[in-house]
This record gives sequence, structure tokens and C-alpha cells, in this order.
Amino acid sequence: MSGSDTPAITCRNVWQVFGKNADSALKQVLSQTDNPQAAADDLRARGLVPAVQDASFEVQEGELFVIMGLSGSGKSTLIRCISHLLHATGGEIRIDGENIVEASPKRLIELRRKKLGMVFQHFGLFPHMTVAENVAYPLRVQGMRKSQRMAKAQEVIDLVGLGGRERHYPRELSGGQRQRVGIARSLVADCSVWFLDEPFSALDPLIRRQLQDEFLEIQAKLKTTIVFITHDINEALKLADRIAIMRDGKIVQIGTPADIVLRPADDYVREFSRDVAKGQHARVASVMQTGDALAHGPDDPGLRQDMTLDAALARCMELYEPVPVRAPDGQLVGVVNPADLAAALQVEQP
Repeated sequence: MSGSDTPAITCRNVWQVFGKNADSALKQVLSQTDNPQAAADDLRARGLVPAVQDASFEVQEGELFVIMGLSGSGKSTLIRCISHLLHATGGEIRIDGENIVEASPKRLIELRRKKLGMVFQHFGLFPHMTVAENVAYPLRVQGMRKSQRMAKAQEVIDLVGLGGRERHYPRELSGGQRQRVGIARSLVADCSVWFLDEPFSALDPLIRRQLQDEFLEIQAKLKTTIVFITHDINEALKLADRIAIMRDGKIVQIGTPADIVLRPADDYVREFSRDVAKGQHARVASVMQTGDALAHGPDDPGLRQDMTLDAALARCMELYEPVPVRAPDGQLVGVVNPADLAAALQVEQP
């Protein structure tokens, strides 16, 4: 992530309330209490729906920030507030320091054309346009000359692995390929902030994993700030620098993947990560000691901070000699290397 002092995204006490006269109702209840839960209860009693409640967080430049939760948790509503597809009922949302809640319609159009990229679960491609024409469309809206926009589109098409399919139409592509077109189209304008709402959830598991890997490669090259929505804990753990977990419109925990699986804030978060193999997602840095513990003996297995716990355990186990294995009757039948036991439990990670 970049060392910029200004966060790429800042959300302060963001509310999204649906219903008649929601704006005035929210102002009234917040003037009567500073307790978000009490305010939400009051709004519900008035027949309103507080879909996002008092959400506050920052996303740093170049960070991949995942918002996850079950259906109805408010995650998609929140990303629509941040991208200003919905006008937040209350609170402050800043993009690179600019308060977009107060931005004019003209300024919002400019931001969406030049700074904010968006990808959603449904690809939204123009069926009568080729891959190249779909990808170049944002540049066409900006008024860029055809030769320039097609050259730029080709660069991004190659980046997402669609080289050779420039003249194909959406109907001639697989679901995964169409999603790549959607990703390329959102990238072509050199957006600095990228919003993705469950972009892979409609895809087959194998294609989904492949696109996740490719997505991480693209992020490593471009260093774009990303807010990514998912309901899949494994997808969140694989992609995220940090994760915000939502429940009933509220953010209940924000942390690194290791924080989520090793230190869940409550039973709701714990239930999310119950079936997660913690050793595949937590890193050595999350459990290591510092200070006086830095001195180590001669048997240094060569661990790194970014190793998963599974990989670190396997490396440490390499220090042990093979141990005997016996049949149920006690007869010696072989030996096993402890490192092989540890390695057999690992799932290969990107």
C-alpha cells in the first residue's frame, strides 16, 4: 500500500435508511441519542429500514478491502453508498479527501468517468459491441479518439487474458470471459478506486478460483484501491488485506484475515470462520514473538513472516527424524517423516 497520508476512502458514521422521510427521521433520532442501536430501533419503530447503520472505516491507497456478510447484511447497500450510486442518508464519505456526499451531479459524473471503476455480478455488456468496443466504451464517453481508445483497450484486454478475442461478441464468450470483459472495461479509464460487488459469485467454482488468482495478479501490477463485496469467507480470506464483516446493517469486526480466523469478535464472526482451515490463512507474523525471543538456536528452519501457519509447521517439522509407525497389533510396519504429516494437511495457496 502507498504511504499517502490521506486515505483513499473515508467513511464516518454512514447511514442508509429506506422509507418515507428517512432523511428527516434520521436527523431527529440522532439528535435524541448518540447510541446507534437505539437510533436504529427508533427508526424501525417508525416503519423505516436502517440498511446501513453508523458505518465508519478507512481504506488506504492500494489496499484491497473486503466487505462481507450474509444476504441482507447491508454490504451491497454500503458499497453503493460509497460509490454514490445511492445517496447516503447520513454521514460523511470521502474519496481521496473529497466529500462526495456533497458533490454536484456534474462532479459525480466526472468522478465515475475518471476515478471510480465498478464491476458487478451481472456483467452489463453491450450485446451489439465486440469485446474491444465494450472495453473501450468508457473512453468513448470521455471523448477520446477512436485510435487512441482502441489502443488503450487492447492493453487492458491483454492484461485480463483476452488477447485474440477482441472481435468476439459477448454471446460468443463463456461466463468467465464475459466477466473479464467487465473487469477490463472498469480498468480502461485508469481508475484509482475500484468497486466490485460479488463479481465472481455467478461463476463455476473452478473458473471462480482462476479469476480470483488473475485478479490478485492484476492488483499486484496496478496497486489500485479496491472495495470488494462477497458473502464467501474463503474468497474474502484469499483476497483481502483487511475484511469488514457486516450483520444487520452494522459492521461487527474489521481486521486482517488472521484477525478474523484467530480472534473473532463475537459468535457471528466465529460461525463464519468455523470451518476455515486456520493454518491456511493465518500467517506466522500473527503468532510470532519479538524482543528477547529474537535469539534463536542453530536449528533455524528459515521461517518468513508471510508464511502460512501450515507451511511454517511443515518447515519446523523437517527438523525431526522419521518416527516409527506400528500396526494395531504393535508390529513395526514403517516410519513416517513428521514433515510429511504436516505437509499432507496443507492446501496449496497462491
